Amino acid sequence: MLTRLDFQENPNVGVFCRANDDICFIRKGLSKKITKKIVDTLDVELVFLSISDASIIGSLLVFNKNGCVVCDFADEKTIDEISNCGFKVYVIDEKINAAGNDILANDKGVIVHPDYSDETLNKIKDILKVDISRGTIGGLKTVGMAAYVTNKGLLCHPKSSDDEIHALEKLFDVNAMIGTVNHGVPLIGSGLVANTKGAIIGNQTTGIEMGRIEEALGFLD
Repeated sequence: MLTRLDFQENPNVGVFCRANDDICFIRKGLSKKITKKIVDTLDVELVFLSISDASIIGSLLVFNKNGCVVCDFADEKTIDEISNCGFKVYVIDEKINAAGNDILANDKGVIVHPDYSDETLNKIKDILKVDISRGTIGGLKTVGMAAYVTNKGLLCHPKSSDDEIHALEKLFDVNAMIGTVNHGVPLIGSGLVANTKGAIIGNQTTGIEMGRIEEALGFLD
């Protein structure tokens, strides 16, 4: 199921929430009409968060079924709220720490910003409990915004190279395609929130783009 939405006239839905197959962490202050559409589409429990008063949840955290990685200014209340959902939490202690922008993960693998230290790499691997790699997508180091992956499929920045796509398919154990969101935006993660059951897409996304998303994320099976 695919649903086009905006969050208070903002089509960058991926900046404000992030989901796996069970839970969606989402910014506070959205209408019941919007949140109902999210629940109906993704079939998840909604957990409303702010991270030190910031609403850009999708840019500041990343998680899979095993654990969650958050930015370095996450407060204890936020960490407790995430932990209460059953996740071990790692707070990145690096200059590059917008986890949602800089990390892409599913339940099989994780790719991170190429400038992360070995120590950070190992801690992310321990928390998410998957194979890990440094890399780029479409030549971009902000891999969490350059693509979106679920346990069924992967949609990548349109300038992703064949070598990048091959490495990503092997790491995440899914097939990959290239595409855009919100009428030509190449930063996939900014306009898409998905799991294996459905996808929320920015409301400026075209029908052709939706067809590409549907195919890439495995909803045509």
